[in-house]
Amino acid sequence: MITTRTSHAVQLDAVSVRFRARKLAVTAVEEVSLDVEPGEFVSIVGPSGCGKSTLLKLVAGLLSPSTGTVRLLGEQVRGPRHDIGYVFQRAALLDWRSARRNILLQAEMRGMPTAEARQRADELIELTGLSGFADALPHELSGGMQQRVALCRALLHRPRVLLMDEPFGALDALTREQMNVELHRIWRETGTTVLLVTHSIAESAYLANRVVVLTARPGRVAEIIPVGLPERRGYAETMGLPGFAAVTGRIRELLGAATAAE
Repeated sequence: MITTRTSHAVQLDAVSVRFRARKLAVTAVEEVSLDVEPGEFVSIVGPSGCGKSTLLKLVAGLLSPSTGTVRLLGEQVRGPRHDIGYVFQRAALLDWRSARRNILLQAEMRGMPTAEARQRADELIELTGLSGFADALPHELSGGMQQRVALCRALLHRPRVLLMDEPFGALDALTREQMNVELHRIWRETGTTVLLVTHSIAESAYLANRVVVLTARPGRVAEIIPVGLPERRGYAETMGLPGFAAVTGRIRELLGAATAAE
């Protein structure tokens, strides 16, 4: 009998992370299992300190599980992975480099062919609406534009999996909504698998195919909620859909229960 290997983009199998802090034993996440399919967008929400960012670090190979296994693209993660993209809350751009040269920093670090990298950077600049700002320095860009540059940098090498840790948390409400719309469009056009950590209930439901809700620390999976919204989503129209209200209401209910249990 021939067996085929799983095609999951990301697979967490009964993962727990324990460490010591100030002589105290702390369990960050406990027995977390999650399968993310290729091209899927999955959001992770939960109370502060429940281990959301820890899960991203596990997938990136920046942290090793105490128990359980982590697989990325079918391979067990045993150390830092260079075939992913990672976007953080802060854009972390170099002040003296233009938007384009900040994006190309990824190519320099990876030794990508120059012509290929420049062509890819130009494609991403156009895709993210940065045309006309490619030569601008970071201080000449708005917060939203800086995050677009960071997103371009993360996508330059065409990663099959993109990890995003509160990428829009520092933006004002209107800019955050605009970035949600842009990210959803870019995800549809690139087909990249995305794993997003966010504190925003609306953001988690608007962007994702599924939302993973964690309990208070130690973070466990309270529920995985299928979103089931139309693939093409305008922001205002989506907010008014009964299905959106049902999903966000359930997330809010679970988070309320998690907070009460702390």
